[in-house]
Order: sequence, then C-alpha cells, then structure tokens
Amino acid sequence: MLGVTRRRFSVLSWRQAPAASAIFSRNPGHGAVGSSAADDALPRFAFQSPLIGIIRGITYGNLEGSAFKNQHFGCCSEYSRTAVACLSSMTNKDSDRPTEIVEELYQKMLESVQARTMPPNALLWSLISNCSNRADIKLLFHILQQLRIFRLCNLRIHSNFNCHLCLRVSEACARANALDYGLKALWKHNKYGLTPSIGSTHYLLSYAKEQNDSKLMVKIMQILEKNCLPLQPGTADIVFSICYNTNKWDLISKYSTRFLKAGVKLHRTAFDIWMEFAAKIGDSQSIWEIEKLRAKSVKQITVSCGFSCAKGHLLEHNPETAAATIHLLYENLPDKMKPQVADALQKLVSEWTFEVIKRQKKENKEALAESLKRDIPAMVDSLIKLGLHVSADLNQLSKQEA
Repeated sequence: MLGVTRRRFSVLSWRQAPAASAIFSRNPGHGAVGSSAADDALPRFAFQSPLIGIIRGITYGNLEGSAFKNQHFGCCSEYSRTAVACLSSMTNKDSDRPTEIVEELYQKMLESVQARTMPPNALLWSLISNCSNRADIKLLFHILQQLRIFRLCNLRIHSNFNCHLCLRVSEACARANALDYGLKALWKHNKYGLTPSIGSTHYLLSYAKEQNDSKLMVKIMQILEKNCLPLQPGTADIVFSICYNTNKWDLISKYSTRFLKAGVKLHRTAFDIWMEFAAKIGDSQSIWEIEKLRAKSVKQITVSCGFSCAKGHLLEHNPETAAATIHLLYENLPDKMKPQVADALQKLVSEWTFEVIKRQKKENKEALAESLKRDIPAMVDSLIKLGLHVSADLNQLSKQEA
C-alpha cells in the first residue's frame, strides 16, 4: 500500500504537491454537489490527467460519509429521476450523443488543459451557446469541473466563475431540458465553480412558469432556502404566477408567508395575483388580509385589486359597498385606464361567477349562485345611481350552473 501511494504522488512535482494539498485543505467542503455516476462519469474520449485524478481524490476523500455530501446528493439525485421524465418532450434534446460542434469545442478545451494552458474564454461561451441536448450539457459540466481544478492548481485562483456564467449555464440547461443539471448550478458549494445568483434562479423559475410546473418551482425554492440565497420581489411575482396558474392556493399561502417573514417588499403585481386568487376561490377573509398588507406598502390601487375587493363585498352580500368600491376606483384611475373598468366588470359577470361557484363545496354552490344572481344586478344598479354608466351582459348570470 505504501509503495502504491508513492507511485501515485510521484506524478506531482515538489512544487505542485504542497500547493494542491494546501488549496484543498483550505476548502475541504468546496465542490460537494452530488450527481449520478452515469452522468458524472467522463466520456470515453475525455482526457483525464494524473494530476486531476489525484486532486479529485483529495477533494472527495473526506466527504464520502459526511452529512453535507449526502444532503446534496439526495437533493440532486431525487430530482434527476423526476424532472427529466416530466420535462423531456423532444427526442433530440434527450440524445445520447453530443452535437458535433459541442464535442469539437470540448476537445479543444480539454487539449488546452492537458497542455496546462487556460483555454480562451470564447471557446467556453461558444460551447454554452451551442448546447442543445442532455449529452451537450453533460460535456459542459465536465469541462467546467476541470477548468475549476485547473484554475485552483495552476493559476491559484480560488474564486468561482462570475454569476453571469452561471446564468448562461442555467439558460443552456433549460434549453436542453436538463433541469437536474440546472439545479446543481444553484448550490453555493458545487464542484463546477459556478456562482449561483438570483438571476439564474429567476430564469429557472420562469421556465417552470412556462411549463406550469409547480413541482419544479418547489424544488427551486427548497434549494434557495438551503443555500440562503436572498428572496427578491421579482421572485414572488414568478412564484405567485405559477401558484395561480396551477391552482395551488396552499403553495401561494405558504410562500407568501415566507416572503413576508424575509422582509420582501412585494410588487403590485404580486398583490394583484394573490388577491385575485383569493377572490377566485371565494375566500373573502383572505382578500381583506391581503388588502391590509397591500395598503401598507403599495399606495396606488390597481383595477385588479379594486375588483377583488368588490368581489369580496359580493361574497359577503354587500352589493352597494361593492358598487361604491368600483366607483371610487374609477374616480382615482388615470383617464387612459378607465376603460379597463368596463372590461373587468364584464369578466366579473361572465367569468368570475362561474369560477367561484365551481370551487365551492356541493352544499354551498346553490346558495352562492342564488345570492350572486341577486346581488350583481343590484351592484350594477347602484353603479348607475352613483353616476357610473357601465354596461354588462347580465344575461350571463342565468347561464351559471349551481
């Protein structure tokens, strides 16, 4: 065993060995994101120098049994089994072979590392922009890992790549439907030298929004929490939109509490979505609670917010108060936005009534349908008396099914 050890470490020069050991002793936990053996195994044509092999052993030798490693491995491996199955819709994105241009760029960069010279930045950017399937992303992450090791050992650069690179990598992962790799880029301690940022997070959340994938959103939010990445108002906008589009009231309630506890100042967009969701499920109590929070941070009321309050009054059988709310909203809106009131009123009649009735329990549907058929015409009459001449097709009410 001693002889084997001597032969392995003889590859390092007397200057390289202490330097490599010192670098990794100062960063014992750096690069501990796990992945499946199949995905992280180097391709058959990849060069793997003795130096890289030894450094890799030093990097991971003390982490095999650690809770830190198991935590990261558990998260990524769990998602890799579900994300690919749910999000892979195009055969070419799941190809087992990398595209020719990506393989060529990868080989050039690898040869440069073998010659102990840093590859030109243009090669890496080109590789990232040309990734189009999972095999391409696999090569991208392999070369990032080896570039990070090269920077540490040969250039003595301890810092990770900048966050802009992480954003471009996240975009490539979404483009290639390799979301399990994209999630690895959000971990602070990863072996690829990536610097996670809220921009990368928002890009992956936007992808989840396009796909109406609340499970992916939950996974991203879990990683954000574990890595202490700061929540932003824009994060809430995207998360609330996903919850609304996927009808996840429990999730919007959960994450709204988390955003508020973190001191995030929500945008008007987030309040509009949140209040509209509460109105859609017929929860007037939540409407008033959200409106109270909105009034503290956002002074200007929107058409969506005003009509959510009017719907709350209708749910509580107060058509006159609902009319007064709409009238006050109209009076305070800029002239260019006032036509939106008529459109919102018609949607209240033809869309919201059907939606809110549909969501009620069976024993409550008939009672609510009857009250809305009575109260909405009363609200329109009150609007006319207040001097707001708006038209709405009330015949739509008779078509609503209890």
